[in-house]
Amino acid sequence: MHIKNYAKRVEDFLYEYENYSNGKVKIEKLNPRPDSEEEEWANKYGIEGNNMPMGDKIYFGLAAMAADQEEVIPMLDPTREEQLEYDLTRMISRVQSPDKQKIGIISSLPVFGQPPSGFMQQPQAMQPWLLIDELRKSYEVSQININETSIGDDIDVLLVIHPKEISQGLEYAIDQYVLKGRNLVVFADPFSISDPVQGQQPRSSSLPKLFKAWGVDFDESKVVIDFDYPTRLRTQDNQVEENPMWLSIQNQAFNSNNIITGQLDSVLMPVAGAVKKALDSKYEYEALIQSSANSSMTDAFRARFGGGGQFRRDFKASVDKYDLAVKVSGKFKTAFPEGKPKSDEENDEQDTEKAPDHLTEGKAKSTIIIVSDADMLSDNYYVSQQNFLGFKIARVFNDNLNFLLNSSEMLAGSEALISIRSRGKFERPFTKVQELEKKAQARWLAREQELIRKVDETNQKLRQFEQQKDASQEVIISEQQEEEIKKFQEEKRRINKELKDVRRNLRADIERLGAAIKFVNIFLMVFIVAISGSFYALYRRRKIS
Repeated sequence: MHIKNYAKRVEDFLYEYENYSNGKVKIEKLNPRPDSEEEEWANKYGIEGNNMPMGDKIYFGLAAMAADQEEVIPMLDPTREEQLEYDLTRMISRVQSPDKQKIGIISSLPVFGQPPSGFMQQPQAMQPWLLIDELRKSYEVSQININETSIGDDIDVLLVIHPKEISQGLEYAIDQYVLKGRNLVVFADPFSISDPVQGQQPRSSSLPKLFKAWGVDFDESKVVIDFDYPTRLRTQDNQVEENPMWLSIQNQAFNSNNIITGQLDSVLMPVAGAVKKALDSKYEYEALIQSSANSSMTDAFRARFGGGGQFRRDFKASVDKYDLAVKVSGKFKTAFPEGKPKSDEENDEQDTEKAPDHLTEGKAKSTIIIVSDADMLSDNYYVSQQNFLGFKIARVFNDNLNFLLNSSEMLAGSEALISIRSRGKFERPFTKVQELEKKAQARWLAREQELIRKVDETNQKLRQFEQQKDASQEVIISEQQEEEIKKFQEEKRRINKELKDVRRNLRADIERLGAAIKFVNIFLMVFIVAISGSFYALYRRRKIS
């Protein structure tokens, strides 16, 4: 029944396309009965029937054709209903534009998947990340190895994901690629959770030489903690706590004036850094995603220990917000003024002169998008997958993927589809409730920090009293110590009572808000409708008489 209802909505939507196309779009509906020509036609275009429990087959696919161009959706996924308009519009766009643009991807993460290693840790092959499948629907995707030293001129947009320990030759190739007027997206990371390295090996990535040339600063040893955008995580002892290092960004943090982020609702960034505009930068700089004002920076190595409680002790909110994703534009200058760097295999006699095609300044204006987290592109942080009738169905639950696809489409020059992609709403949060919780948490945090400070002061006084004792009094508690302990215990009880009052008042405010909403929805709206109906009935009666 669920599939049947969704099929009806899809059919109605398709006929709207036909209605508004002025004859340019024609819809044909076929029923692939067993051993029929329609069944052969469906199989020809890759729309295969899926066996139902009763033995019947269900066909629920779509094919678009224009001249010799074809685009197919083998199975319409009900969980992608919010993206239906985008999927259909993209199909029509693709069959009208036969030449696909090319996207190059440089990454030290296994975004293209991995074959089985033969070890217990990876007995099966890893599939490519969902972003690769999504990009391939609209672009030709090319993998560029981190040890290569050149980037082809046929690459229209370049994605650099977690550029950890890339070669100088490739860094130079990226520099020259940008100076040719090409566009680029960089996902750096101060602490990559998705990096498969073991032990204490570095998990950070950056392009410090290039970032400096592009007029931005990125400290890969620091991460952002934000108590307004924490993520609820389950700890090792099976407790749920809010971790401010995992940022669940809400729509207030997005730049509403930029086409990339203007219609995004939520993004999850596990352990992100901060991007800053360099003081001497002369290039256009625009923040796309920012932290809240209730945030600060901490050392990246603390991400290894996890837990949100550890950050409360010494937390002090910063005055400014931190930029988590930015867009930089301009005619950049090279980060390699002396020319192409020599590789390890080259001797000193080689490469003593600059290459004849070496660029020192940009030929045209380029746009670079820099994001301070690469883990947000991992499937684990934006999609849940399940098997449905033999198909792998992916349900996207935030805008991580949309941010990447919007960026790619904007840099590739296809802005028309971005507004369609971002129309769907994944969730409608209770913003008033969230606001109440944030106020309570801010007060709670202040009192908690006061209690911790009192503990430290009491311990300090106790140590001073202990040092003043004689050797014969070491195991005896002095009157001063006993009095100080009593004062501390009384203060602790007072603060704990206040914390309970804060939590109790928060619950009371939320319950009052919920009661008001229920009253409006259940009683007030019914009353308004009844009164309106009564007035309308009186009006009709007087008009008839």
